[in-house]
Amino acid sequence: MFYNMKAIQIIDEVSKVVIGKRLVIGKVLTAILAKGHILLEDRPGVGKTTLALAFSKAMELKHHRLQFTPDVLPTDVVGYHLLGKEGESYQYKAGPVMCNLFLADEINRTSSKTQSALLEVMEEGKVTVDSVTREVPKPFIVIATQNPIGSIGTQMLPESQLDRFMVRLSMGYPDLTSEIGILKERQNTNPLNNVEKIVEREELLKIQNLVEEVYIHDSIYEYITRLVQQTRENPLTDLGVSPRGSLALMNMVKATAFLSRRDYVIPSDVQYVFKDVCAHRMILKPKARVNNVTVDNLLDDILRIIKPPRIIAKESWR
Repeated sequence: MFYNMKAIQIIDEVSKVVIGKRLVIGKVLTAILAKGHILLEDRPGVGKTTLALAFSKAMELKHHRLQFTPDVLPTDVVGYHLLGKEGESYQYKAGPVMCNLFLADEINRTSSKTQSALLEVMEEGKVTVDSVTREVPKPFIVIATQNPIGSIGTQMLPESQLDRFMVRLSMGYPDLTSEIGILKERQNTNPLNNVEKIVEREELLKIQNLVEEVYIHDSIYEYITRLVQQTRENPLTDLGVSPRGSLALMNMVKATAFLSRRDYVIPSDVQYVFKDVCAHRMILKPKARVNNVTVDNLLDDILRIIKPPRIIAKESWR
């Protein structure tokens, strides 16, 4: 229970900086506890970068930020070997990805080759430069931001690369009260300067291990599998959720249960994160667009069609 409370305190601390977005903050932390990577897709200027920096300070993680542009090369991400002064040996110059929390700003503004270099590190947790492999520090979390599709100068991430992100989230504009609060907070100081450390790196690793121990009943495994299979079998679907997506959903629901101060999963945990995990992994057929059917609509229908098992417990954090 102690570490459950620590996790809730992280949400509280980040919420002081990113005002009015507790739901998104909670889901970002859920993905972090599930050892996943996060894609934030939204309009410029809504606080995506601030959110990532606030998390790094609240968890005392070594963080680096890289602004992705068309001229950024793979070596700018993973590092390179530099010939020593005496010309005898090569020294590894670490790239910004060698940290605990890597903020990849506007990832869809760089080349596909550079995107692939980052996504390979995300998948394997290792950096390979000139046939030499090095592990990235643990924990390793990537929070990537992406401009909406259609923005000038952007390159969409391929579906195979989108699949590497555990969740895709959107922050949206703040409401009236929240935006007033933002203006007041920013008059004389940067709220990021006031973020307090809640956990250290070792504590975060321990919390992630506790999340892995959360119990899932066989009926929940079946529920997750039926939901995922329905994304593949639906007549409007061209590409459904992969087995990697199933694993991501399982890990997310464990973290959701942990944040709800439970050591077991209930169906509402699955329903709570289902669309966040699955939406960016799906492609609909042209006839779906003709009929004005969106991915969100289809996933809502799937949640309605596939009946959950009867397991009930009180929710406590949302």
